[in-house]
Amino acid sequence: MTASSLPQVRRIAINTGGGDAPGLNAVIRAATLAALHEGWEVLGIRRGYMGLLEGDVDGEPGVFPLTANAVRGITHLGGTILGTTTRGNPFGLEVRQPDGTWGRVDRSDEIVQRCRELEIDALIAIGGDGSLNIAHALYQKGLPVIGVPKTIDNDLRATDVTFGFQTAVEVATDAIGRLHSTAEAHQRVMVVQLMGRHTGWIALQSGLAGGADVILIPEIPYHLDRIVEKVRERDRSRRRFSIIVVAEGARSADGEASFADASGRYGGIADRLAAEIGAATGKETRSLVLGHIQRGGEPIAYDRSLALRFGAAAVRCIREGSLGTMVALQGNDIRAVPLGDAVHDLKRVPPDSELVTTARQLGVSFGD
Repeated sequence: MTASSLPQVRRIAINTGGGDAPGLNAVIRAATLAALHEGWEVLGIRRGYMGLLEGDVDGEPGVFPLTANAVRGITHLGGTILGTTTRGNPFGLEVRQPDGTWGRVDRSDEIVQRCRELEIDALIAIGGDGSLNIAHALYQKGLPVIGVPKTIDNDLRATDVTFGFQTAVEVATDAIGRLHSTAEAHQRVMVVQLMGRHTGWIALQSGLAGGADVILIPEIPYHLDRIVEKVRERDRSRRRFSIIVVAEGARSADGEASFADASGRYGGIADRLAAEIGAATGKETRSLVLGHIQRGGEPIAYDRSLALRFGAAAVRCIREGSLGTMVALQGNDIRAVPLGDAVHDLKRVPPDSELVTTARQLGVSFGD
């Protein structure tokens, strides 16, 4: 849709979907204020698309006006004032069947129809690969959409960086740094599990910055004996402790990623590795799962600034009629890229990348 064919914009909506990330509120604030500056009305949709499907969400209106007052003072806040969910895919929404079992139904047409009833001229969908795939599918059904890339995993190929990533790296790096003193005091091996289901960007960058001895990422399958040898090598050099950083989706060369439960949710690899390393080396080995601490809290300045730029750029895309796109950071500039291209493939860590090469030069083992 071009600018010349775009109807006059009067009302837009904003939603956030998938896992939360530091900087979501900054996007909401920037997009709201920029849209109000254009003279448009702005609606907030609660918990992804659930606010459109339900009359209210947790006792609050599912759709409500976003005013300048509603977004005042939220740039520095973690989380999202709109709420979010990882179970709100309208193309396969979980519902209880008459017989009491759970099934999935496609309610995507209701989303498009509800937006038309509310006279929403464009939707700014803030999310990661899953949420943006949903947004792209809705765009193909006729819903005018602009995507904003949000994921702490930094795994969207079309953008150099996603907001939330740098904050997650800072949190993880601080935690790794704090483990050095206690690991050295007790001569322990510490296995730190970080988020990263399919990509190892957080583990790689925080492990490198935090001085990890071993970094395990999904892109480089590991061998247990190589990890054990690294621990023994440090012992021989009188460095009788080791810090091992592992992405939750890392896998051994002869096995699969570790799963926490039957739903396919990743987890458990730190506990498993700690037990295996302890048994092989005889050293006291402890595990730590940093988990959702990486998602919580205030965004650092970089993520606040990037999120504000993304939010304002999304409004410019609507004004210019560049719909069905995602705003992306490429070099120093924010650009609009086709949404379909943006969600086509994940951005994975190249095993021969400069970051990996640097880590190897510093003596870091990847277990390969």
